[in-house]
Amino acid sequence: MPREHPAGGWHLRLLESLGQRIDAGRGDGSVRRDPDFIRRRLPAVACYTSYFTPEVRGLDRLPADGPALLVGNHSGFVYMPEAWVCGQAVLSRRGIDPPAYVLAYDLLFAVPGIGSFLRQLGAIPANAGEAGSALSRGACVLVYPGGDLEACRPWTQRNEIDFGGRTGFVRLALRSGVPVIPVVAHGAHHAVTVLARGDRLARTIGLDRVRIKVLPLLAGPLPMPAHLTLEFLPALDWTGYGPGAAGDADLVSACYFQITGQMQAALDRLSAEQPHPLLTGCARLAGQFAAAVAGRASSGWTVP
Repeated sequence: MPREHPAGGWHLRLLESLGQRIDAGRGDGSVRRDPDFIRRRLPAVACYTSYFTPEVRGLDRLPADGPALLVGNHSGFVYMPEAWVCGQAVLSRRGIDPPAYVLAYDLLFAVPGIGSFLRQLGAIPANAGEAGSALSRGACVLVYPGGDLEACRPWTQRNEIDFGGRTGFVRLALRSGVPVIPVVAHGAHHAVTVLARGDRLARTIGLDRVRIKVLPLLAGPLPMPAHLTLEFLPALDWTGYGPGAAGDADLVSACYFQITGQMQAALDRLSAEQPHPLLTGCARLAGQFAAAVAGRASSGWTVP
């Protein structure tokens, strides 16, 4: 019987170890959302998101209390400015103490230090059990169904909604009987230039074994200051269908195409309104800098 190639065995052992670490991180509930921790980190988050000169619209469409499922389009590779801006908006609307969570990529919980940091901010692993539990406690839950596939889509598809046919969020909403608020972001995927998603390469080297679907190729390592527009759309009410509708494949598909269609129409509108987010962002940052210099000069401070 032929012996396994040493390199192949090493590769498989590495993937197995990574998979075990991901499972352990996903199942570790010892660290929970900490409102005081969030308060201390908000200034740093605001500093980061200001780089993208964000504009938030329609925040009054988010219920001020009670359970709600926010469904967003994911962009910007690992920088994901739309997620941070959406989190800021939710906290400004509902307060820091009421429960609010975001479903996050499993791999992040396997990174030492990162997993506990994210959990204290309110991130939980992206699975229906944790999300359903949070909604049952009256929480606001943010989900990005497109996940890494959408966040790493090629730059040529920057103005497209791509959930990859994933319908788990629809079934979650139907079972939970909560309002569903689409949240559309425009500009975040103009901040990075993804040349290729790398999904085929990820499969070739076996990363799909640990639920890593992409290995993207970027034109540059750092994000550019593209202007970000985040818009909360009117809530969708699927509560009339009842929890049992989660098992109706046709209805689930209809709800999926309803929300993705509305989000794509909104993204098309925002794209037409702001066709060059990077130029807009650079201009806004330059204006802010000029205003800051003028303000300091008027108070007696001079540029050395």
